[in-house]
Amino acid sequence: MQRMTKRGMQWLSAVAEDPELCRKYWADDLRRPYALPVGVAFEMVVTDQRLGVEVFDQLERRNMPVGPVMADRGSRQVGFFLPLKARDRFARLVGRETDTPPAYRYLDRGSHVVVPGPIPMADDRYQWLRAPNRRPESSPLRTASLAVMLVASAVLLERADHYGEHCADVQAVNGGPAEVGEQVVGRAE
Repeated sequence: MQRMTKRGMQWLSAVAEDPELCRKYWADDLRRPYALPVGVAFEMVVTDQRLGVEVFDQLERRNMPVGPVMADRGSRQVGFFLPLKARDRFARLVGRETDTPPAYRYLDRGSHVVVPGPIPMADDRYQWLRAPNRRPESSPLRTASLAVMLVASAVLLERADHYGEHCADVQAVNGGPAEVGEQVVGRAE
């Protein structure tokens, strides 16, 4: 579980339509989520929770650039913060990776998102997977990393969902489960 730093709180509260009210809410209760407008200081890619957690895990394990990431456990979705005006670049990069992109929503100007409070508890609906610790850099690498890993993670999950089906096909061709000494592709003679 992540906690927002003071500098992260300053950056995120400044995005609010009423920054002072946002800071007051958080001063009263650091767990309290708050609705913020998208397209003022950040845009967001939203995926289902399973895919979003896998994307986040892959980005982290590979030390790829990633900005703030939040989870809404109630709606089972994950939101990735991106720099402003990244929509076209993100869509173009996803399109380069696949002809059948995974499901995602892109939020920009005119949208609102409920973000976790600075210090959510483990059972809170809104959680930080990676809390903002300062104003995120407007790096095109974050957009590219997210686009590439979104597609790669979707493929990984699809293959995991169908794991064993190929082995079942091989077993049917071979006449049953492989025995010790048999090759997976065919019987050893």
